[in-house]
Amino acid sequence: MYPQFPPGFRFGMSTSAYQIEGAADEGGKGPSIWDTFTARPGTVRNGQDGRVAIDHYHRYESDIAMIAAAGVQDYRFSFSWPRVLGGDLGFYDRLVDSIVAAGLRPVPTLYHWDLPQELEDAGGWMNRDTAHRLADYTSTLVSRLGDRVRDWITMNEMNVHTLYGYALADHAPARGLGLGALPAGHHQLLAHGLAVQVLRTHGAGSVGVASQHFPVTPATDDPADVAAATLFSDLTNWTFSDPILLGDYPSELIRAGVGLDDAQLDRDLELIGARLDFYGVNYYEPTMIEAPRAGKDYSGVLEVDIPSDMPFSPVPVKSDERTDFGWAIVPSGLTEILVTLRDRYPSLPPVIITENGASFHDAGPGPDGRIHDDRRVSYLDAHLRAVADAIAAGVRVDGYYVWSAIDNFEWAAGFEERFGLIYVDSSTLARTPKDSYYWYKDLIAAQPRD
Repeated sequence: MYPQFPPGFRFGMSTSAYQIEGAADEGGKGPSIWDTFTARPGTVRNGQDGRVAIDHYHRYESDIAMIAAAGVQDYRFSFSWPRVLGGDLGFYDRLVDSIVAAGLRPVPTLYHWDLPQELEDAGGWMNRDTAHRLADYTSTLVSRLGDRVRDWITMNEMNVHTLYGYALADHAPARGLGLGALPAGHHQLLAHGLAVQVLRTHGAGSVGVASQHFPVTPATDDPADVAAATLFSDLTNWTFSDPILLGDYPSELIRAGVGLDDAQLDRDLELIGARLDFYGVNYYEPTMIEAPRAGKDYSGVLEVDIPSDMPFSPVPVKSDERTDFGWAIVPSGLTEILVTLRDRYPSLPPVIITENGASFHDAGPGPDGRIHDDRRVSYLDAHLRAVADAIAAGVRVDGYYVWSAIDNFEWAAGFEERFGLIYVDSSTLARTPKDSYYWYKDLIAAQPRD
């Protein structure tokens, strides 16, 4: 009835700080780039923001209890860098204690897009010093929490953060630099390498990174479309994994775009390519690319629109079903990208699916008190079977985390997009597990025992 996984396979749920914590002005927390971004009119659907989010800061104990009751082994969350910078480490002490007491393994992410505004004012990720500031922040956290936290994720989706926030202007900090954003990507990679170094120095048990990956297919066999798709994949997939797993960028174009002399770049790449214990893969949908056609309207194909002066353009992926966010549902794409990663990287560490999930516009509880999200159940079942197919094909995958544990603030889409296994009432913030929550619980219980 349920897909089956090897003994020791770990199931989890994921969240991130800005999307759930709220408490924007408590504990000395200063503003992040997302506080600044959401304060600008027209940046977020319905003018919403994460100042309250779903108030996890005050409700974390009951949230953790609900997550643990699903039978998962791991809980992936993130730290708010502005909160830590403001001195509110006590909250994370309490949070980690609650996670451990519930029998869960804490798997925190150091950076999930919420850069302190004061660092953005000093140049943000375009400033090399920001990478060293993240290393200091990492040292603060591991010194305080390393006795209870043994598994660490350095950075989340550097490719998305660089594309949406630095190359384009759809996410914070909305720089709109085009290919001039490549230094911001490099400095995040450098921050990853420095964080790994700090974590190793402090004896962290397991260190990894969370990267979004997806198959990129040319729209036709025309050489122009193939070249456009290759460049798009290089920029969005391999620019952020090749340095970590191969020790170099995928092309001379990208090496040159980083803006460093060869000697400094090679020193950075040696640091960035330090050994990892696991490699996190976030997967949502594949992409199809063609060389731009003059006069053709490409708006609305992806979550964000690619400027018309770029040498690649997206076309809709053929799919029988889409999420309510408009994303194509293609479970086989997850198998495909996992096999591609295995083939591209001979030394690929064990993989954990650190995010996978779907937004459907779930209504509140019905007359029976339940939230029937059958489409999400089908989505998760199909994608977990895709993971099982990758394992059968020889890819070592050690775990799977659903995005997300709880409905949350979905960045520029606000609160309309619901990814959670747990429903949050927008008025009362009351939590209700959805049918997908109970399905996931039953799936976990049906797995072979270690």
